[in-house]
Amino acid sequence: MEDRLTDDERQVLLRLARQALREAVNRQRRLPLNLSEYSPRLREPGATFVTLTRRGSLRGCIGALEPYLPLVEDVREHVAAAALEDFRFSPVQQAEIDEINIEISRLTLPQPLNYESPVELLDKLQPNIDGVILIDGIRRATFLPQVWEKLPGKSDFLDHLCQKMGVSPDTWRRKKLQVLTYQVEEFHE
Repeated sequence: MEDRLTDDERQVLLRLARQALREAVNRQRRLPLNLSEYSPRLREPGATFVTLTRRGSLRGCIGALEPYLPLVEDVREHVAAAALEDFRFSPVQQAEIDEINIEISRLTLPQPLNYESPVELLDKLQPNIDGVILIDGIRRATFLPQVWEKLPGKSDFLDHLCQKMGVSPDTWRRKKLQVLTYQVEEFHE
C-alpha cells in the first residue's frame, strides 16, 4: 500500500477503536466526532476491517470492502460491530474488554483479477500480499491477506474461501468466478 498512515495517525485510530469498543460493550451512545480535529487522511473515506482477538483467538471481525465513511468513523463503526454483531461469536462482555486486542486493516480499493483458467488464477495470486474476494452471483466472500498465514497454499486458500462463500470448495476449479484483490495496511495495539 503506497499511501501509508503515519505512526501518529495509526495511534489515533487505535485510541478511537479502544474507546468505541468500551462504549459499544457498555451500551453507551457513541458521540459524534469533530472531523476537523483529524488529519485530512483520517477524514477521507476509507475501508477497514477490525479484528478482535482474545488470548490469541479470534473474537470478532467485521469490516467493509469499499469506503463509505470517513476513515475515523469507519474504524469506530467496525470495532463496535466486531464486538457485538459478528454472528460467529456471542457479544463481547465487559469483563473481556481489557483482554481484547484490536487489529485494524485499512484496505485499498478492490481490483478485478482477470484470468482464463484455474491455473492462471493460481499463478496471479500473491500470498501474504493479496486479500481476495470471490463472487458467484449474489454470493461473495473475502479473506484478508493475513489469512495466508493460516492457509499458505493457494489452492487450499481458495477452497476455504469458497466454503466461506457457501459453495463447494472446488467451485473455483469448475466455474469461472469473479475475483477481486486488494492489499491492506495492518496495524494493532
